[in-house]
Amino acid sequence: MSSQTDNVLRRVEEQDIGFIRLWFTDIAGSLKTVMMAPAELESAFEEGVGFDGSSIEGFSRISESDTLLRPDPSTYQPLPFDEDTGIQTARMFCDITMPDGDPLYADPRHVLRRQMHAAREMGFEFFASPEIEYYVVKTDGEGGIKPSDKGGYFDQAKRNEAPKLRREAISALEYMGITTEFSHHEASPGQQEIDLRHTDALTMADNIVTFKYLVKTVAETNGVHATFMPKPFPHLDGSAMHTHFSLFEGETNAFHDPDDEISMSKVGRQFIAGIIEHAREISAVTNPWVNSYKRLQFGSEAPTAATWGISNRSAMVRVPTYRLHKADSRRIEVRSLDPACNPYLAFAAVLAAGLKGIEGGYELDDPATDDVFALTRRERRAMGYRDLPGSLDQALRFLEQSEFMAEVLGEQVFEFFLRTKWDEWHEYTSQVTPWEIEAGLDL
Repeated sequence: MSSQTDNVLRRVEEQDIGFIRLWFTDIAGSLKTVMMAPAELESAFEEGVGFDGSSIEGFSRISESDTLLRPDPSTYQPLPFDEDTGIQTARMFCDITMPDGDPLYADPRHVLRRQMHAAREMGFEFFASPEIEYYVVKTDGEGGIKPSDKGGYFDQAKRNEAPKLRREAISALEYMGITTEFSHHEASPGQQEIDLRHTDALTMADNIVTFKYLVKTVAETNGVHATFMPKPFPHLDGSAMHTHFSLFEGETNAFHDPDDEISMSKVGRQFIAGIIEHAREISAVTNPWVNSYKRLQFGSEAPTAATWGISNRSAMVRVPTYRLHKADSRRIEVRSLDPACNPYLAFAAVLAAGLKGIEGGYELDDPATDDVFALTRRERRAMGYRDLPGSLDQALRFLEQSEFMAEVLGEQVFEFFLRTKWDEWHEYTSQVTPWEIEAGLDL
């Protein structure tokens, strides 16, 4: 037993924990949980917890269904909301292995671990800091939904519950050791944003999964619903998960160069170039839903082309110019990601693309200075910009032709992801919508 596991066992006893929730996600990013009594925890650390991997879509074939959950003691945290019930629970994220101890290659955490190991082999640690947007909605009385408030960008919104819900969500996050930086009302009615302080990408992916659980729980206890759907309303802004990324070499920010006009190092420029070069191949992973492309095509300030810019919020990759002299602040912001993505897979894809740019010595083109979103497709092409996929269909076509992404995801995840997403696309396109009925019934 390691000192970390000993510490967890001691804390469980001291905090009078009644149940432990072992957390993991499936390939789509949906949270799964196994509940156990504290008496079983020492055995779980030593031997793992067996479960039927074939029951989780994409994990194991029926002939290889015996899999193990391996609790990660570094992720132990008591959960809020239970203190008043008299039964305190805690959670730990798990890695998933085969009985012989080999990692399950379909485990999303392992997909990200592999890429972070590749970065470490090159001398880098990978950090992430997301700005997570979401809507709080309620029923409209007619079987649909409507925004829970009428606020706008940065509104104090004293006459509705938006600030209260954000405060409760932030308190729950802080209770679990997840540090927030800022929160505010976003541009559209009912739309909120909470930003998380940067940490290593694996911890941040765990934090995002926890974030969704906590925000949804807070909303439900207040009689409303929180949704991370990229574009739930056709005439309101889409919800993004703009994410700031950086590489560090020990204590040194590898993206910082004080002699560069925007303080961006050669490594940083190559990392950006890798993301731009492979942008279309990773889109199905960073934007995995049919609805994701409603935001990209019809949202405000959503990236429509594989471009980068200096302070340009219409570019796919933005280089912020705040505090250029401060080395620790040098970072890039990838604006294509949305909150529907599985953060483990999305972060792995972005990191792998960036590392490919460094390894290959990719050259970065001139930055976009236009409002790329406002340009027509013809204008974008005339300027040499490559369009991002405009639908899940297009994104999947780029993905299935990508040997690069097959290697990043691993064969099992790659094949399962494509199969399930093609099924999703075919189910979507087979529908006859009310718009079609209204437009065509009387022709």
